[in-house]
Amino acid sequence: MSRTIDQTSGETDTTRYHVPNLDRALIILEFLASEPHGYGVSEIARRVELPKNSVFRIVSTLHAHGYLNRRDSDKTYRLSRKLLSLGYAAIDEHNLIEKSIQVMRELRDACDETTLIGTLIDNQGVVLEQVPSNQPVKVLIKIGHHFPLHTAAPGKAMLAFLPEDQCEAILDKMRLTKFNDRTITSKAKFREELAEVRELGYALDRGEELETLHCVAAPILDHRGHPVAGIWITGPASRLKTEDFERLGKIVMEHVHIISERFGYSLLT
Repeated sequence: MSRTIDQTSGETDTTRYHVPNLDRALIILEFLASEPHGYGVSEIARRVELPKNSVFRIVSTLHAHGYLNRRDSDKTYRLSRKLLSLGYAAIDEHNLIEKSIQVMRELRDACDETTLIGTLIDNQGVVLEQVPSNQPVKVLIKIGHHFPLHTAAPGKAMLAFLPEDQCEAILDKMRLTKFNDRTITSKAKFREELAEVRELGYALDRGEELETLHCVAAPILDHRGHPVAGIWITGPASRLKTEDFERLGKIVMEHVHIISERFGYSLLT
């Protein structure tokens, strides 16, 4: 097979193998990634300087495959959570743990409670790794354990920092199962809780699934401020007391920010 060589760099020129519509689709996706509020077909076409008919066919296809959400009220298109799941896959579990584990040990030592890391899988959270407390009585959770998002501190932390449409898409599918009198079972109340998490920067589980356990969590954020995972400490309510939540929340945030910086996040983002 003949190949075209760039005489200045000596590298093979592969641009002639590009698929034009795939190129255009990627241009549109990258544009929408920088415009979270979304745009209609005409405005997308104008902004990316592509024919309107071509843009219409591409966004219709992406929407049909679940990569774009379409708001019927104003016919605007925005990135869907399906693309976020691809982003999670790109940040593979091994890389995530590798960048987090030493800070998790330091957080465990700072709080003397078990420290865990988990991420979102569909409408649940999943535990990826843990660093056990040195306490004689400690909380240990099976790796791979799935947890409900509405009671778990890491679930709240990750949901609170998702783009609003992606958060709402998850909320629409969630069942707020009642475990005890502390469980939040109203979606309106849960949205208020998420707003508080965004303001504080950390999330709490006040014994909302198991009354004897408390948790404090913060999200690992990437360069766009999107949650990659959640880090949390957990321990018996008798040790991890309500009056200590604010102090512990600040400690958790300080440690988790170190990990976020490794994924390109900046407080100035």
